[in-house]
Amino acid sequence: MKVIRRLGLLLLAVAVLAGGFAALVAFKPWPHHATPKVAFEVRSTPEKVAQGRRIALMLCAECHLNRDTGVLSGADIHRDQPFGKVYSFNITRHPTRGIGSWSDGELAYLLRTGVARDGRYTPPWMTKLPYLADDDLESVIAFLRSDDPMLKASDVPSIPAQPSFWARLLVTLEAFKPLPYPDRPIVRPPATDRVAWGRYLAINLECWTCHSEDFSRLDSLAPEKTPRFFQGGNPIDDGQGHVVYSTNLTPDVGSGIGSWSEYDFVRAVRQGVRPDHTPIRAPMAAYTVLTVDEAGAIYAFLNTLTPSARPRFPQPAYEMPPTADTGQKLFFKYGCNGCHAENGKGLCDLTANKVNHVTDEDLITFIRNPALTHPDTRMPSWENIIPPEEMTALVQHVRALAKEPGASPHP
Repeated sequence: MKVIRRLGLLLLAVAVLAGGFAALVAFKPWPHHATPKVAFEVRSTPEKVAQGRRIALMLCAECHLNRDTGVLSGADIHRDQPFGKVYSFNITRHPTRGIGSWSDGELAYLLRTGVARDGRYTPPWMTKLPYLADDDLESVIAFLRSDDPMLKASDVPSIPAQPSFWARLLVTLEAFKPLPYPDRPIVRPPATDRVAWGRYLAINLECWTCHSEDFSRLDSLAPEKTPRFFQGGNPIDDGQGHVVYSTNLTPDVGSGIGSWSEYDFVRAVRQGVRPDHTPIRAPMAAYTVLTVDEAGAIYAFLNTLTPSARPRFPQPAYEMPPTADTGQKLFFKYGCNGCHAENGKGLCDLTANKVNHVTDEDLITFIRNPALTHPDTRMPSWENIIPPEEMTALVQHVRALAKEPGASPHP
């Protein structure tokens, strides 16, 4: 009887301690840290602004772009739902709502460590760049200082994130924590060393974060130590409530890219189309601003990894409406609904297509090769994939989804 009583008291004590720890995690204030002054001066040139814009389009715009206005004023982010209600911040030139009054050093410290100038630890899912070359970091900040239309001062207030218990637990356990600011200059590898350059790009463009196993287990200071580095399987929300598992990018022949040629890989990354002519599924999109040489260098690096066989990850099955006509069936067949949603208002809103593409010929030209007229687009190229007779029916369906003229001017 005494043993049972003691066991009961022990279990009660454990329950009280666990409850107390859970309460501590749930109600503990979000971390703040000291913010030392950092001597980082940006010498802006047109070339640096252009390079910074390219990097920002690949790293920042996906989360911070308001797709209704085309301005980096922040947005609701769906894909990080396990970490709570997530919103990206206003990073326009607005002096109080945005980052217009931040110094170069404050921006550099934030981008390197994840700590804002007021000491607040930014949401752990924000991209941090501990190994980005100083020259590229200068370029990013030069772009953020520029008069690019995406940075037009916006008075939209930033909405604080509402971290989930899981996110708070990871912060409490310091699985998520600020990164150290580098104590020495960081230099970009030469483009002549394709493997080193490819690794630099794959790490600093955050390819590894999605294509490893789990966002909560990333090792930002030693990416190769991340579980299943580049082996895929990371469950990611596609923005429509479906879970998409990231692809294995090791050179395994069966489940990775071992059977892909460099041309296949470059085309998939830059044009969003796999070797079998199927589109890359959202949230991955075409990286049209990445050069052929850059994509080829990433391919060279990935082929130095140990091949890892992975099971085929289940992908979401989108249910086609039973009343679908020919055009809508093609819309599903080619995976257009993966990015645009069934109603055309997905991650990429196409309901303003009557404004952006007045004639059907103009719209067809855009669908076949979007980057020709919109170099920054993330849309795949459909040249030589959708036959003319199907393109006509597909365009008719896209037109049916459109708003009347007067809608948003963004494609």
